[in-house]
Amino acid sequence: MVDAAADDGTLPLGVGDEGEAVRDLQRRLVALGHEIAPVEAGSFASSTEAAVRRFQEQHGLTVHGACDRHTWAAVVEAGFHLGDRLLYLRRPMLRGDDVALLQRQLGTIGFDAGRVDGIFGPDTERALRDFQRNCGITTDAVCGPEVVAALGKLGHKVDDGSTGSGVALVREQLRLQEAPRQLLDRRVAIGEAGGLGALSNALAQQLHRAGGHVHPLHHPDWSTQARQANELGAEVFIALETGEPPTTVAFYATEGWESIGGRRLAELLTDTLPTDGFAPEPARGMRLPILRETRMPAVLVHLAPPERVVAETAGVADAIARGVRAWVQAPIDP
Repeated sequence: MVDAAADDGTLPLGVGDEGEAVRDLQRRLVALGHEIAPVEAGSFASSTEAAVRRFQEQHGLTVHGACDRHTWAAVVEAGFHLGDRLLYLRRPMLRGDDVALLQRQLGTIGFDAGRVDGIFGPDTERALRDFQRNCGITTDAVCGPEVVAALGKLGHKVDDGSTGSGVALVREQLRLQEAPRQLLDRRVAIGEAGGLGALSNALAQQLHRAGGHVHPLHHPDWSTQARQANELGAEVFIALETGEPPTTVAFYATEGWESIGGRRLAELLTDTLPTDGFAPEPARGMRLPILRETRMPAVLVHLAPPERVVAETAGVADAIARGVRAWVQAPIDP
């Protein structure tokens, strides 16, 4: 099916919109099990908005009921099932729930496909090639019917929602355990997509004084910032944004996998942020691009309301810096 909404520039889609792009979105949501009133076919109305909200909630996205490009991409990716298509390393990289399932299966049986992010990258290619070699099947790093059949014969149950299995998770834990317990010479990336330059700079100054190699990133596209942070070899990423309440701190999590370093940092920041005026909610696992596409523990700090952030920039920067320093000293749960 043609990705109409992605190709014709109609995104975002919201209440009141009509046309083939809406119809395409509705077909995909219904195929994923979300009920939409037949009378709304081709028209974005209340039941379509409710379906989008349910999908966003289930898939770790910001819940607002409109289909922006991140929601659309997630809807398209959710439609792929392992075996529907050939999976292999290419540019741009293949993305989808089928890739995520492949990564979970490989990781569970001891082949390190990297974090379960649903992106077929070099780590997944290496793990797939190793799996093929060990199984005595064609070693071409292409996941096709032969690989799917071989995985099926093993009978491993990897879709139980467990976040404690998988070689990639174990290796992340080891990296965090072996990392220095001080900020001196540690590489820290701080990102903001607009409007929080003063906070980013204040935080950067605090962490720099503590000895960190700090890299402030300023770009309106979070995926671009994720790529920049990866290229810098950052060991931790703090993304900053502001908007409507509530204040939240998010880390990367998906079905059957989560960043243990990201969760720990998110929980520490939630504890250190001032409750007076901000009242942060408990840390939450999400699949937003800035969390999904970074290769290191990362958090997205959503601060609200904006006027409070501006008025208390120095205090907020100090609170986040304290949380980062506490994380460096204990990057996983004791």
